Amino acid sequence: MLDKLKRFAASFSSEAHFWSIRLVDEATQDHEVRNDVVQPFRTSRDYGAMVTAHSDGGAGYAATSDVSVAGLQAALDLATARARASAGYSLIDFAKVPVIPGRGEYTSPGMAIELPSRAGWLELLARECAGAAISERIVERAASVQITHSDHAYLSSDGAQIEQHFRFILPNMRVTGHAEGDTQVRSLAGYGALQQGGLEILTRLKFDGSGRRLADDVLRLLAAPNCPTGVRDLLLMPDQMMLQIHESIGHPLELDRILGDERNFAGWSFVTPEMFGNYRYGSDLLNITFDPAAEGEAASYAFDDDGTRAEKQHLIRHGMLERPLGGALSQARAGMSGVANSRSSSWNRAPIDRMANLNLEPGTSSMAQMIGGIEHGILMSSNVSWSIDDRRNKFQFGCEFGQLIEHGQLTEIVKNPNYRGISASFWRSLAAVGDASTCGTYGTPFCGKGEPMQVVRVGHASPACVFKDIEVFGGGI
Repeated sequence: MLDKLKRFAASFSSEAHFWSIRLVDEATQDHEVRNDVVQPFRTSRDYGAMVTAHSDGGAGYAATSDVSVAGLQAALDLATARARASAGYSLIDFAKVPVIPGRGEYTSPGMAIELPSRAGWLELLARECAGAAISERIVERAASVQITHSDHAYLSSDGAQIEQHFRFILPNMRVTGHAEGDTQVRSLAGYGALQQGGLEILTRLKFDGSGRRLADDVLRLLAAPNCPTGVRDLLLMPDQMMLQIHESIGHPLELDRILGDERNFAGWSFVTPEMFGNYRYGSDLLNITFDPAAEGEAASYAFDDDGTRAEKQHLIRHGMLERPLGGALSQARAGMSGVANSRSSSWNRAPIDRMANLNLEPGTSSMAQMIGGIEHGILMSSNVSWSIDDRRNKFQFGCEFGQLIEHGQLTEIVKNPNYRGISASFWRSLAAVGDASTCGTYGTPFCGKGEPMQVVRVGHASPACVFKDIEVFGGGI
């Protein structure tokens, strides 16, 4: 792809002082077995280019599915005309935005190892689907896997030359049970198990045997009492920590949101620019990193979609807020340091500030130590519902599975567990962070933001964590 762009670029003509072309070729396959019936095969391919131009201090964009020399030249001409039209109306002078041309490549781990054929995938999915059929109270069983290959090339007038190749795998197993008017669901990973790589992803997620394991959980939940209401210590498992990090740290720290770009769509943030460097976001145990180099995580990459080299950075260190999630453009607007997170959902969208791999670094507590240190608490795992206000501050989350903790021991299973809190104080109640043995890596392809809407892939790795004195309550009945 990069060689093709370089050949084409040799014939381009433009009066823009800067231009770039980002070429994206993405193919997706979906395999699913539901209630032992193979579902229709779904496949798609999306191929096109985004052209960016800076001229007279303005910026313009033009996307095209015509990736011939003529098609790209026409898009470049249109982007340049739009840049000139926007000059004088922009929030910043694009001629002064620093651009450091990147050169390099990235490939997802395990790309050289072939995946199973469609027949092989269906055999694996059918086995797990059948394994969940252990009772008449199990009313739905669905096993699926989505495989996406995404190839990207980036070329700019100032010498950037980048090629990146991704393979994403999203497995899922979902079991639903019903009895006496009550419905309970257990899934493989709650909000999402998206990762980069190959079959090792299924091993890490313990996909083999998940159908029977989740069905057992569903039957136990159907027989369980509703979650009690009150204030308890809360032990969140990694598959729920994923969404807690995503909603109450990730979105509030997006710099374009802090600057007001999302106010009329998905809301603003309780975080302000003045907080960076002096605001206590959480307890001393809270260490949050932006880590695009994490092997196999869903949003690992070497360069963002503006061509900036990506490196691991602390956003929150020992509870103190250090750095926002802001790419080169937002950094120039705010006069602040950020990270390489200018990302777009496809070839027909311009890059904006997005989460990538946003991780909570492991602590030193084992699972046994965390449970043993709780006198009156509850364990929750696997997100099933969430709500958060337009400042990304007040929130409420519901989980698939709960289990009470009394005097340092796991006791009764409870269903419909929920908890609520306020981002600005919730993370200060962080009392224990699990060690590496408690960690899990998760991801989702469904993070939405921007106008027009952009839905991108994000990753979150976290250990299990304990929070003190959290309001919990039951629901669903």
